[in-house]
Amino acid sequence: MKVTVATFAKMKQEKQKIACLTCYDASTAKIIDASNVDAILVGDSLGNVILGYEDTLSVTVDDMITFTGAVARGCKSKLIIADMPFMSYQVNAEQALINAGRLLKEGRANAVKLEGGRSVAATVKRIVDSGIPVCGHLGMTPQSVNAFGGHKVQGKTEKAAKDLIEDAQFLQEAGAFAIVLECVPAKLAAIITEKLSIPTIGIGAGVECDGQILVYQDMLGMYQDFSPKFVKHFAEIGKTMKEAFDNYAKEVKDSSFPAVEHTFKIDEEILKRLY
Repeated sequence: MKVTVATFAKMKQEKQKIACLTCYDASTAKIIDASNVDAILVGDSLGNVILGYEDTLSVTVDDMITFTGAVARGCKSKLIIADMPFMSYQVNAEQALINAGRLLKEGRANAVKLEGGRSVAATVKRIVDSGIPVCGHLGMTPQSVNAFGGHKVQGKTEKAAKDLIEDAQFLQEAGAFAIVLECVPAKLAAIITEKLSIPTIGIGAGVECDGQILVYQDMLGMYQDFSPKFVKHFAEIGKTMKEAFDNYAKEVKDSSFPAVEHTFKIDEEILKRLY
């Protein structure tokens, strides 16, 4: 059965935790589709983990459509949420609606996600009123990394905490079906979660959120040089991949690969006539 925004609402009501992962390609999407994960976010984090940018700011709507389409072709049963990239919704609500519509029409997403609180509430309402589900994103919002002066925990002062609570309420009133809380103190995230009737999805925001999300490359342990505090490695795929690459290179160089069982045969009589 296909997971929908209605499923999210029901899971919140029944106190069932929501498990989400990022994904950017059809092959990985097929594996997630067969798992117990509930939803996929095609995040603008692809700028970092797929395209090699230093941040997410260079990602375009066309990039998001390409990668969202790949995920949609590989995944049929999960809710697919596409990030709206930097400057695709900030100019005005009409441009935001056009871009959100493209992510659903061309990218085959089921919903979109955008960053910000009260400042984007009117835009969220415009998109939702047009029939497009919207997920909010508060706390450490990566598209605002320059304004924050880096990737920092948000909501640590009384004013900042109250602002986050109010921002979450603005998003809910605007019609958002869920809100991602990123790098927010756990107890503050718990308060926000309790005050809202829509689900909160945490990333570095504690266990009291209604669900959790991680970048799949992070949780698989693909990166050995850096891992955020909020990431747990559920596997060490990075080490396994390197060992496999090294073993492959060794066998190519010493001619032990390909072996006979990896090759195809030709009739000996035909072979004789080729010399």
